[in-house]
Amino acid sequence: MKIDILTLFPEMFTPLEHSIVGKAREKGLLDIHYHNFRDYAEKARHVDDEPYGGGQGMLLRAQPIFDAFDAIEKKNPRVILLDPAGKQFDQAYAEDLAQEEELIFICGHYEGYDERIKTLVTDEISLGDYVLTGGELAAMTMIDATVRLIPEVIGKEASHQDDSFSSGLLEYPQYTRPYDYRGMLVPDVLMSGHHENIRQWRLYESLKKTYQRRPDLLEEYELTAEEEKMLAEIKENNNHEKS
Repeated sequence: MKIDILTLFPEMFTPLEHSIVGKAREKGLLDIHYHNFRDYAEKARHVDDEPYGGGQGMLLRAQPIFDAFDAIEKKNPRVILLDPAGKQFDQAYAEDLAQEEELIFICGHYEGYDERIKTLVTDEISLGDYVLTGGELAAMTMIDATVRLIPEVIGKEASHQDDSFSSGLLEYPQYTRPYDYRGMLVPDVLMSGHHENIRQWRLYESLKKTYQRRPDLLEEYELTAEEEKMLAEIKENNNHEKS
Protein backbone atom coordinates (compact mmCIF):
# COMPACT_ATOMS: atom_id res chain seq x y z
CA MET A 1 0.00 0.00 0.00
CA LYS A 2 1.16 3.53 -0.80
CA ILE A 3 0.07 6.38 1.48
CA ASP A 4 0.66 10.07 0.83
CA ILE A 5 -0.06 12.60 3.57
CA LEU A 6 -0.58 16.32 2.97
CA THR A 7 0.24 18.11 6.21
CA LEU A 8 1.77 21.23 7.70
CA PHE A 9 3.54 19.12 10.32
CA PRO A 10 5.32 16.07 8.83
CA GLU A 11 7.37 15.76 12.03
CA MET A 12 4.24 14.75 13.93
CA PHE A 13 4.16 11.41 12.13
CA THR A 14 7.25 9.85 13.73
CA PRO A 15 5.04 7.30 15.61
CA LEU A 16 4.39 5.67 12.23
CA GLU A 17 8.04 4.64 12.17
CA HIS A 18 7.47 2.25 15.08
CA SER A 19 5.42 -0.77 16.14
CA ILE A 20 3.24 -2.59 13.60
CA VAL A 21 3.21 0.24 11.06
CA GLY A 22 6.98 0.61 11.25
CA LYS A 23 7.45 -3.13 10.72
CA ALA A 24 5.11 -3.03 7.72
CA ARG A 25 7.30 -0.33 6.20
CA GLU A 26 10.44 -2.37 6.87
CA LYS A 27 8.88 -5.40 5.16
CA GLY A 28 8.07 -3.31 2.08
CA LEU A 29 4.32 -3.77 2.58
CA LEU A 30 3.78 -0.06 3.16
CA ASP A 31 5.22 3.08 1.57
CA ILE A 32 4.46 6.42 3.26
CA HIS A 33 5.34 9.87 1.91
CA TYR A 34 4.78 13.24 3.59
CA HIS A 35 4.10 16.46 1.69
CA ASN A 36 4.26 19.80 3.50
CA PHE A 37 1.84 21.88 1.49
CA ARG A 38 3.36 25.06 2.90
CA ASP A 39 6.21 24.36 0.46
CA TYR A 40 3.74 24.87 -2.37
CA ALA A 41 2.26 28.18 -1.19
CA GLU A 42 2.77 30.93 -3.75
CA LYS A 43 2.04 33.81 -1.38
CA ALA A 44 4.99 34.11 1.06
CA ARG A 45 4.38 30.54 2.23
CA HIS A 46 0.94 31.55 3.55
CA VAL A 47 -1.44 28.60 3.48
CA ASP A 48 -4.42 30.30 5.12
CA ASP A 49 -6.51 33.43 4.64
CA GLU A 50 -9.61 35.18 5.94
CA PRO A 51 -12.97 33.80 4.75
CA TYR A 52 -14.97 35.75 2.20
CA GLY A 53 -18.05 37.26 3.79
CA GLY A 54 -16.34 37.60 7.17
CA GLY A 55 -16.33 35.30 10.16
CA GLN A 56 -14.02 33.94 12.82
CA GLY A 57 -10.79 32.10 12.16
CA MET A 58 -8.76 31.38 9.04
CA LEU A 59 -9.33 28.95 6.19
CA LEU A 60 -6.82 26.80 4.35
CA ARG A 61 -6.36 28.19 0.86
CA ALA A 62 -7.05 25.97 -2.14
CA GLN A 63 -3.86 26.77 -4.09
CA PRO A 64 -1.24 25.11 -1.81
CA ILE A 65 -3.38 21.98 -1.40
CA PHE A 66 -4.09 21.65 -5.12
CA ASP A 67 -0.45 22.13 -6.11
CA ALA A 68 0.79 19.65 -3.48
CA PHE A 69 -1.84 17.16 -4.63
CA ASP A 70 -0.86 17.60 -8.29
CA ALA A 71 2.81 16.93 -7.43
CA ILE A 72 2.04 13.45 -6.03
CA GLU A 73 2.66 10.50 -8.31
CA LYS A 74 -0.61 8.61 -8.26
CA LYS A 75 -2.90 6.41 -10.30
CA ASN A 76 -6.33 5.99 -8.75
CA PRO A 77 -6.07 6.88 -5.04
CA ARG A 78 -8.70 7.03 -2.36
CA VAL A 79 -8.45 10.63 -1.12
CA ILE A 80 -9.46 11.23 2.50
CA LEU A 81 -10.13 14.67 3.92
CA LEU A 82 -9.94 14.80 7.72
CA ASP A 83 -12.97 16.89 8.65
CA PRO A 84 -15.00 17.05 11.91
CA ALA A 85 -18.15 17.20 9.77
CA GLY A 86 -17.28 14.01 7.89
CA LYS A 87 -18.58 10.47 8.29
CA GLN A 88 -17.41 8.87 11.52
CA PHE A 89 -14.51 6.44 11.21
CA ASP A 90 -15.12 2.86 12.34
CA GLN A 91 -13.73 -0.66 11.96
CA ALA A 92 -15.77 -1.39 8.84
CA TYR A 93 -14.30 1.69 7.18
CA ALA A 94 -10.77 0.61 8.17
CA GLU A 95 -11.42 -2.80 6.61
CA ASP A 96 -12.60 -1.05 3.44
CA LEU A 97 -9.49 1.15 3.26
CA ALA A 98 -7.23 -1.87 3.79
CA GLN A 99 -8.33 -3.14 0.36
CA GLU A 100 -6.95 -0.06 -1.41
CA GLU A 101 -3.54 0.25 -3.07
CA GLU A 102 -3.24 4.03 -2.76
CA LEU A 103 -4.47 6.39 -0.04
CA ILE A 104 -4.02 10.14 0.25
CA PHE A 105 -4.80 11.92 3.53
CA ILE A 106 -5.32 15.69 3.63
CA CYS A 107 -4.78 17.03 7.14
CA GLY A 108 -6.54 20.30 7.84
CA HIS A 109 -5.69 23.03 10.28
CA TYR A 110 -7.10 26.38 11.39
CA GLU A 111 -10.86 26.99 11.17
CA GLY A 112 -11.52 24.91 8.08
CA TYR A 113 -11.04 24.50 4.33
CA ASP A 114 -11.79 26.49 1.23
CA GLU A 115 -14.75 24.47 -0.05
CA ARG A 116 -13.09 23.94 -3.43
CA ILE A 117 -10.51 21.65 -1.83
CA LYS A 118 -13.28 19.10 -1.38
CA THR A 119 -13.45 18.58 -5.16
CA LEU A 120 -10.20 16.59 -4.81
CA VAL A 121 -11.49 14.11 -2.24
CA THR A 122 -13.43 10.86 -2.32
CA ASP A 123 -14.12 10.64 1.42
CA GLU A 124 -14.65 13.15 4.24
CA ILE A 125 -13.95 11.41 7.54
CA SER A 126 -14.00 12.31 11.24
CA LEU A 127 -12.83 10.40 14.32
CA GLY A 128 -15.85 11.53 16.31
CA ASP A 129 -17.93 14.43 17.55
CA TYR A 130 -15.10 16.60 18.79
CA VAL A 131 -12.58 18.97 17.24
CA LEU A 132 -8.80 18.52 17.16
CA THR A 133 -6.30 21.28 16.40
CA GLY A 134 -5.40 19.51 13.16
CA GLY A 135 -5.96 16.35 11.16
CA GLU A 136 -2.60 14.75 11.92
CA LEU A 137 -3.64 12.74 14.98
CA ALA A 138 -6.79 11.58 13.21
CA ALA A 139 -4.78 10.51 10.16
CA MET A 140 -2.34 8.52 12.32
CA THR A 141 -5.20 6.76 14.06
CA MET A 142 -6.85 5.82 10.77
CA ILE A 143 -3.58 4.67 9.23
CA ASP A 144 -2.76 2.48 12.22
CA ALA A 145 -6.23 0.91 12.24
CA THR A 146 -6.06 0.30 8.49
CA VAL A 147 -2.48 -0.94 8.04
CA ARG A 148 -2.80 -3.69 10.65
CA LEU A 149 -5.54 -5.23 8.49
CA ILE A 150 -3.33 -5.56 5.40
CA PRO A 151 -2.47 -9.23 4.76
CA GLU A 152 0.97 -10.20 6.09
CA VAL A 153 1.29 -7.10 8.30
CA ILE A 154 0.19 -9.07 11.37
CA GLY A 155 1.57 -12.58 11.46
CA LYS A 156 -1.71 -14.47 11.75
CA GLU A 157 -4.83 -13.15 10.06
CA ALA A 158 -6.92 -14.59 12.90
CA SER A 159 -5.12 -12.32 15.35
CA HIS A 160 -7.26 -9.39 14.27
CA GLN A 161 -10.42 -11.20 13.19
CA ASP A 162 -11.55 -11.49 16.82
CA ASP A 163 -10.77 -7.84 17.63
CA SER A 164 -13.53 -5.72 19.09
CA PHE A 165 -15.77 -4.39 16.29
CA SER A 166 -14.34 -6.76 13.62
CA SER A 167 -17.20 -9.19 14.18
CA GLY A 168 -19.67 -6.46 15.08
CA LEU A 169 -19.35 -7.28 18.79
CA LEU A 170 -16.89 -6.32 21.50
CA GLU A 171 -14.13 -8.81 22.14
CA TYR A 172 -14.52 -11.47 24.84
CA PRO A 173 -12.25 -11.43 27.96
CA GLN A 174 -8.85 -13.07 27.56
CA TYR A 175 -6.31 -14.51 30.01
CA THR A 176 -2.74 -15.78 30.02
CA ARG A 177 -0.34 -17.35 32.57
CA PRO A 178 -0.39 -17.75 35.52
CA TYR A 179 -3.66 -19.54 36.18
CA ASP A 180 -3.87 -18.09 39.69
CA TYR A 181 -2.76 -14.50 40.17
CA ARG A 182 -3.45 -12.93 43.58
CA GLY A 183 -6.42 -15.22 44.01
CA MET A 184 -7.91 -14.31 40.63
CA LEU A 185 -8.40 -17.49 38.63
CA VAL A 186 -8.68 -18.10 34.90
CA PRO A 187 -12.20 -19.40 34.05
CA ASP A 188 -12.14 -23.20 34.14
CA VAL A 189 -13.70 -23.53 30.69
CA LEU A 190 -10.57 -22.02 29.14
CA MET A 191 -8.47 -24.70 30.83
CA SER A 192 -10.73 -27.56 29.72
CA GLY A 193 -9.38 -28.06 26.22
CA HIS A 194 -12.98 -28.50 25.01
CA HIS A 195 -13.04 -26.33 21.89
CA GLU A 196 -16.82 -26.14 21.48
CA ASN A 197 -17.37 -25.14 25.12
CA ILE A 198 -14.65 -22.50 24.78
CA ARG A 199 -16.27 -21.15 21.61
CA GLN A 200 -19.66 -20.90 23.30
CA TRP A 201 -18.17 -19.22 26.38
CA ARG A 202 -16.36 -16.65 24.24
CA LEU A 203 -19.45 -15.90 22.20
CA TYR A 204 -21.57 -15.53 25.35
CA GLU A 205 -19.03 -13.23 26.99
CA SER A 206 -18.69 -11.18 23.81
CA LEU A 207 -22.45 -10.69 23.63
CA LYS A 208 -22.58 -9.90 27.34
CA LYS A 209 -19.88 -7.22 27.12
CA THR A 210 -21.50 -5.68 24.06
CA TYR A 211 -24.94 -5.61 25.70
CA GLN A 212 -23.57 -4.03 28.87
CA ARG A 213 -21.15 -1.53 27.34
CA ARG A 214 -22.23 -0.84 23.74
CA PRO A 215 -25.85 -1.94 23.30
CA ASP A 216 -26.07 0.37 20.27
CA LEU A 217 -23.92 -2.10 18.33
CA LEU A 218 -26.60 -4.76 18.69
CA GLU A 219 -29.13 -2.59 16.83
CA GLU A 220 -27.29 -3.22 13.55
CA TYR A 221 -26.00 -6.70 14.36
CA GLU A 222 -27.79 -9.71 12.82
CA LEU A 223 -28.09 -12.32 15.55
CA THR A 224 -27.97 -16.03 14.82
CA ALA A 225 -30.46 -18.33 16.54
CA GLU A 226 -27.71 -19.33 18.99
CA GLU A 227 -26.91 -15.70 19.74
CA GLU A 228 -30.57 -14.77 20.22
CA LYS A 229 -30.89 -17.47 22.86
CA MET A 230 -27.70 -16.33 24.61
CA LEU A 231 -28.74 -12.67 24.53
CA ALA A 232 -32.14 -13.50 26.03
CA GLU A 233 -30.37 -15.28 28.89
CA ILE A 234 -27.99 -12.33 29.36
CA LYS A 235 -30.89 -9.87 29.54
CA GLU A 236 -32.76 -12.07 32.00
CA ASN A 237 -29.68 -12.41 34.23
CA ASN A 238 -29.10 -8.67 34.01
CA ASN A 239 -32.66 -7.95 35.13
CA HIS A 240 -32.29 -10.34 38.07
CA GLU A 241 -29.10 -8.56 39.15
CA LYS A 242 -30.86 -5.20 39.10
CA SER A 243 -33.89 -6.43 41.09
